[in-house]
Amino acid sequence: MAIKLHEKILLTGAAGGLGKVLRESLKQNCTMLRLSDVVDFGAAAEGEEIMLADLANAAQVDAMVQGVDAIVHMGGKSVDGPFQPIMMANILGAYNLYEAARKFGVKRVIFASSNHVVGFYSQGETITADAPARPDGNYGLSKAFGEDLARYYFDRYGIETACVRIGSSFAEPKDRRMLATWLSFGDLHRLITACLTTPVLGYSVVFGMSNNAVTWWDNSRAKHVGYQPQDSSDVFREAVYARTSAPDLNNPAATCHGGGFVTMGPYEA
Repeated sequence: MAIKLHEKILLTGAAGGLGKVLRESLKQNCTMLRLSDVVDFGAAAEGEEIMLADLANAAQVDAMVQGVDAIVHMGGKSVDGPFQPIMMANILGAYNLYEAARKFGVKRVIFASSNHVVGFYSQGETITADAPARPDGNYGLSKAFGEDLARYYFDRYGIETACVRIGSSFAEPKDRRMLATWLSFGDLHRLITACLTTPVLGYSVVFGMSNNAVTWWDNSRAKHVGYQPQDSSDVFREAVYARTSAPDLNNPAATCHGGGFVTMGPYEA
């Protein structure tokens, strides 16, 4: 059940994979959902408005943010690759977004961070949000910056943020790693709803995962958010094991939290 506390919510990255999922479910959380992306993705439906914006363009971001009550920031580059495009979308873009939030009085942001902020931890250990960042590539590095940026804007300007370290959000887990990192679409919406509606959010880091039996992430530092996952990867375990082979324990892609991201690159400038 979604609680509607906001008149207008901005969803960035609305043309992306998870943006398309949240485009439908987030309408339960507000009267008007403002959708944005850098590319044209069609006309607005009932209860929607569309404002295209390049996150690296401060003026466009200002226009995108003005007049909203809360922001669900899913925009930017979502895979690893060369630094320059990631820097423009994820680092400069995040700065522009928080500056716009400061200027226009937006006090709550849900920031799509990533498990790749801590990708170099071993799958043989469970960590809390207090564990130091260990980004596994340029993408993870940009998300670590975004978390620090959110911390700064909370301490300095009182903008509350939930940094949601999304694991693997798909219709179902694709491999053995995702049995630990899987976040169902339903739980994704429940998590964002909890972050939007908890009375005091502050600056919070929340691991985005469903109620999976195997996990490397301890969400005990985020109890105040009130997220209660209702789905689990366990129902897919037998099928995933049947179609995949045992991991090569000599391959860091099979033993680190970040999976294949830990072996990507280096990239040419």
